[in-house]
Amino acid sequence: MRVMILGAGVMQLPAIRIARDQGWRVAAADADASAPGAALVDEFLHVDLKDRDALESAARRLRESGGLDGVFTAGTDFSANVAWVAARLGLPGIPYEVALDASHKGRMRARFEAAGVPSPRFVTVGSDEDPTLAAERVGFPLVVKPVDNMGARGCRLVTAAREYGPAIAEALRSSRSGRAIVEEYVEGPEFSLDAIVHGDRVELCGVADRHIAFAPFFVELGHTMPSAYPPDAIAEVVRVFELGVRALGLGPGAAKGDIKLGKRGAVVGEIAARLSGGYMSGWTYPYASGVDPTLAALRVAVGLPPGDLAPRRDWVSAERAFISIPGTVSRLLGEREARLDPYVKDVFLRLAPGFRAVFPSNNVEKGGNVISQAPDRASAVAAAERAARSLLPILEPENAATEDFLAGGGGLILPDGRAWPPRAFGEAPEEFREALALLPEDVPGSEPGRGAPTPYLRLELSPETLASRDWLGRTLEESLDLVERLSGVRAARPGEAALAGRFWKALERGGWQAALYVVDTERALRAG
Repeated sequence: MRVMILGAGVMQLPAIRIARDQGWRVAAADADASAPGAALVDEFLHVDLKDRDALESAARRLRESGGLDGVFTAGTDFSANVAWVAARLGLPGIPYEVALDASHKGRMRARFEAAGVPSPRFVTVGSDEDPTLAAERVGFPLVVKPVDNMGARGCRLVTAAREYGPAIAEALRSSRSGRAIVEEYVEGPEFSLDAIVHGDRVELCGVADRHIAFAPFFVELGHTMPSAYPPDAIAEVVRVFELGVRALGLGPGAAKGDIKLGKRGAVVGEIAARLSGGYMSGWTYPYASGVDPTLAALRVAVGLPPGDLAPRRDWVSAERAFISIPGTVSRLLGEREARLDPYVKDVFLRLAPGFRAVFPSNNVEKGGNVISQAPDRASAVAAAERAARSLLPILEPENAATEDFLAGGGGLILPDGRAWPPRAFGEAPEEFREALALLPEDVPGSEPGRGAPTPYLRLELSPETLASRDWLGRTLEESLDLVERLSGVRAARPGEAALAGRFWKALERGGWQAALYVVDTERALRAG
């Protein structure tokens, strides 16, 4: 067997490994010659995945030089190009028009509407059209998305008219075709599903709970496999997913769904003609179930039956992300600690020294991800969250992007008056905000030595306030301990000069990372 895989990035590594383990010859196409899978395949094809004609030419060359049995992708935007190449070469796969329907959110919604599949109300808008009518037809709150992107790029929840224009503009900028979709917002939990479609069967490969944060954007801070929701709720989610798969006409091949469970029942968010990205199909489902959907999808892609997909174990796998506030990374600590956890299976890092970090507004701007596997849910979740908190991006001092973030710049003001990005300890008791409001920027007293760490003013806070948690679940007390450990600072003694308002307001705004930045910047300024 010989298979051509579109993509040689992290999300395609399981497919490359599994195909090689089967004894198949593997060719991978990617525009990035340094992609991690490029060195692992029999043939690397330096081809832009957006260029379907170049992909077809490369596939024909493979067929002429020894044969080609299938074309495959997972975790990319290019399932339609897989279908195009497969159709042009007479290989197994999802029909091209069907794959287009599953890649274009407007076409997808139209198919669901025609088939009566539960789905949000929607209107599509082009860059040359007035978007006002779309908002009037859908009504607030609504969601704006590019019709043809993934990873939550350009997606935003809009609750008031004054947010709508900027949201539409960003969605259009994020669209390859210059079109956006405006759709009804469905409030409720969200689930990710993978399935293999073969013959008339939709064989489910897991349901995961998605953990979405940082509204009005949709940033997935992780998922947990399997879902913790009751069986009747999951049955409804699976029922609607299968309705959507059949309405699109997907198969033979893989299907990935995002399904929401709202007040009126389950509705289809999106269904793609491929296996999921986000570490689900290649990592968390195999860890939880002992079954590898990537192998089944690869088999179908070359015309074989998928094989036995019955789960072999009933474990739990949790994926969690870590994030950074804006700035330039000088060091990334904690990788060894994360990997030493007995339940942690994988650590994937995006941040590295010199990397310009941003606060994430989509799923490609996070700092990295960790994945756990354990025989019970509590152990799996605790291990993943503990490992995510152990990864510590340290920022360079005296950085304009970090200063702007701490000053409240570069974000949004939401209709209820809250700022975005959210504050790390924005949910702390009122006692904390009252104490911050009374703090001066510094406390007079004797000067510390030149270049020495400047102590911070210790606030008298209640146990309830000290137990407040930041974005990733680290308490205020743990954050203070971490800053002291990393910087060598200590709470000020009476009569000493001390960081006061600036330190504590940074901590409340950006957590331990911002407080450490303030200490490091103060130290750098004193050192001259």
